[in-house]
Amino acid sequence: MPNDSAADNGGAARGLLIVWHSRTGGSRAMAQAAHDGARQHEPGIACDLVRAEDAVPSHLLEAGAMLFVCPENLAALSGMMKEFFDRCYYPVLGRIEGKPYATAIAAGSDGDNATRQIDRIATGWRLRRVADPLICNFGAQTAEEIMADKHLPPADRQRCAELGGALAAGLAMGVY
Repeated sequence: MPNDSAADNGGAARGLLIVWHSRTGGSRAMAQAAHDGARQHEPGIACDLVRAEDAVPSHLLEAGAMLFVCPENLAALSGMMKEFFDRCYYPVLGRIEGKPYATAIAAGSDGDNATRQIDRIATGWRLRRVADPLICNFGAQTAEEIMADKHLPPADRQRCAELGGALAAGLAMGVY
């Protein structure tokens, strides 16, 4: 897995993979905050921030833990994130069982359906959820609000950073 960290973890725990998709910036900011939290709390753990359209099966195979970050669009998993899962599902099926994962969803009002969809995919892969779903509600209800650039409030940025830090800490401690 490509490592954006100069630190060599000397063969220790595999790193955290953050796969994300964003159309208006909310999920991108969430993924970046999680990445920053992971790097801050556990600088010795590699943390890869990979756009869904660039993610390939080898990223999943080489990851020690995964965080999937995307918006909920029309009460469903965003199309680009779904395409990532479609593209990678069968090449890694039977090869990533038991790996830990978590989700972070940028929602206009809910986020539960996107979470459920990812959980169903993760069930097929036999992944292990290790953190409660994180949903950041941007309150976007009108067409203008939905299409507008999203800015992650500080409290949500902190929650995302804490999630990234917790996942990295679990890897560093060998919990996963």
